[in-house]
Amino acid sequence: MSSATVQLASDLIARHSVTPDDAGCQALLIERLAAIGFECETMVFDDVTNLWARRGQDGPVLAFAGHTDVVPPGPLEKWHSDPFVPEIRDGVLYGRGAADMKSSIAAMVTACEAFIARHPDHFGSIALLITSDEEGVAVNGTVKVVEALEARGEKITWALIGEPSSHEHVGDVCKNGRRGSIGARLTIHGVQGHVAYPHKVDNPIHRAMPALHDLARHEWDQGNRFFPPTSLQISNINSGTGAHNVVPGHAEVLFNLRYSTEIDASHIIETTRVILDKHELDYDIDWKISGYPFLTAEGELLQAARQAIKQHTGLDTDLQTTGGTSDGRFIAPTGAQVLELGPVNDSIHKVNEHVDTGELDALSDIYQSILVNLLT
Repeated sequence: MSSATVQLASDLIARHSVTPDDAGCQALLIERLAAIGFECETMVFDDVTNLWARRGQDGPVLAFAGHTDVVPPGPLEKWHSDPFVPEIRDGVLYGRGAADMKSSIAAMVTACEAFIARHPDHFGSIALLITSDEEGVAVNGTVKVVEALEARGEKITWALIGEPSSHEHVGDVCKNGRRGSIGARLTIHGVQGHVAYPHKVDNPIHRAMPALHDLARHEWDQGNRFFPPTSLQISNINSGTGAHNVVPGHAEVLFNLRYSTEIDASHIIETTRVILDKHELDYDIDWKISGYPFLTAEGELLQAARQAIKQHTGLDTDLQTTGGTSDGRFIAPTGAQVLELGPVNDSIHKVNEHVDTGELDALSDIYQSILVNLLT
């Protein structure tokens, strides 16, 4: 007999919600949440469906945040079972989204159901912020919902995001922050011509190499106790006409920096300008900031989560800021405390994605205890 959490996770996995399609997941959530007193508001921005559900009118507000969209399953022949037909084998639930992050959403809902049954007159408010635009471009999801909430003065006090943070056992790692992400498209201009007449050309590849070397070895910062040092990685270099005897007229370079709270985006942009100008390059550069760094170093949410994890697993959780970006980058700037706590992340985005059913039930218990710790 499956638990309520495993059953709800299975029902969500069965919906083919490849980003940005919600595929009816939020309708299922609304049915469950409305039954326990949540006011549910569907927010549609372009092709993205979002859900803001809230129980209570007063602060503080504990908001569970997550996404119903999943990445494509990849080659179906490599899956041991249909990725959208949930299957339990040897106590493990398989399916696309099992770890990232339909199981977390199921645990949030069942935790709320159990908590409200015991504490119908709880302190403050409980909310769920659910999007179907996290795995994709993430422009019409959480960021738009947060903007709408801010515009009407509705504040989130604590945001608990169900991203799969754990490494070996649920709760062994929480993410209390994330690095910022800034990317650049650098175009270096030269003069095209025949390789046999080097005095008549200006090779942009040759010009680029010393500058890129300086950028790659530059020490941006030394990090701090929560963040590793900022890292610049060149992800693509493209140039040439396809002929071995033609010097190209331009070279294009893509690079990205994952940066800590020790520096900001303006410092990165200015330092890059200085390095490129030192090499007297003729260039254009376009920057894109996809996320600012954020950190919850202390506070009630972190304390409540640590206590709940210890209570149900016996583990002292390890705080980390590694990995890519999350929707926490849209919530943290509002002043909310933000923490990511979810299942083991070993199988996310892989074929045969899975979650241990026992640990999924433990996650629901942890979420419920966090509610108790903050709202009673």
